[in-house]
Amino acid sequence: MLDELDEIRGWLEAADRVTVLTGAGVSTPSGIPDFRGPNGLWTKDPSAAAMFDIDRYRADPDLRRRAWVNRRDHPAWSARPNDAHLAFVALETSGRLRALLTQNIDGLHQAAGNSPEAVVELHGTLFDSACLDCGHRVPMTQVLARVDAGEDDPECRRCGGIQRSGTVAFGQSLHPDVVAAAVQAASDCDVFLAAGTSLQVNPAAGLCQVALRAGARLVVANGSPTPYDSLAHAVLRDDLTAVLPRLLS
Repeated sequence: MLDELDEIRGWLEAADRVTVLTGAGVSTPSGIPDFRGPNGLWTKDPSAAAMFDIDRYRADPDLRRRAWVNRRDHPAWSARPNDAHLAFVALETSGRLRALLTQNIDGLHQAAGNSPEAVVELHGTLFDSACLDCGHRVPMTQVLARVDAGEDDPECRRCGGIQRSGTVAFGQSLHPDVVAAAVQAASDCDVFLAAGTSLQVNPAAGLCQVALRAGARLVVANGSPTPYDSLAHAVLRDDLTAVLPRLLS
């Protein structure tokens, strides 16, 4: 394993441009549960998945009320970056980070010190609220203050429409500009590092194929097998908070 880590570290040190894709496995050590893992939100409570389906969310006021409580109590509000997050800051400081593409909505990459310009939030952010009807966005804290004051399903103050977090739900498409930025970053890197993601959700997972077609080396670091392991130049199963600092610092 030491020889393999040294080889991967050599690829990263020789690279001019490293694009990173992160998933829930990067944030679980900070106390934020994933969805499908052994202790995942949907594993423990399969009914919770309905809160992330846009059609069901629109149609069911009771589901929306439950979702607002879930947002208010989300662990992201008190979570702190871990050593994996800090490793990506070190990569950016070295000047080799092309872009940090994340499926996470918790803002921990920015909290750790990565510049907002370097982070592409593929699935949006918990820290904004967006109206599904007029698109008006406001800070989530403003809407949660209304929830705490007794509004269990706060309407958009601009148009009276349905609000939810500024995240991408099942049934919604990623913003075209976000997809374009991610594809460009995957297309012009020397190494594409996928960390803490099961690589089962597209279009994020497909960025691995984009990078491979462009000639980049693909490194997959995840606790369980992914569909791209057989295509990767290297696969790591180690604890990300231990292995990423060794590779990127």
